Amino acid sequence: MKNKKIKEIKDYDYNETVNIIDKTNPLKLSDLDIELPKEAPTKVISLRLPKELLNKIQAFASQQDVSYTAVIKMLLSEGIDQKYIQKSA
Repeated sequence: MKNKKIKEIKDYDYNETVNIIDKTNPLKLSDLDIELPKEAPTKVISLRLPKELLNKIQAFASQQDVSYTAVIKMLLSEGIDQKYIQKSA
């Protein structure tokens, strides 16, 4: 089945698809064996930080060669994990 899908993908890459696609009968994702997650794994938020704190985070991120948003996520995760450990001890 997987080889058939790969062949179909290649067919669409190299051949004109106007005559292949039936516009009168649009397919659903379920017809294509594609399932989307019910909810996105992440959520966009807006967070206001003091400039000095943001500058420190960005400097640290630069030293680690990662994005500052990744550092913020890491720090939040570690902080929450520590709070849960302290609370359960």
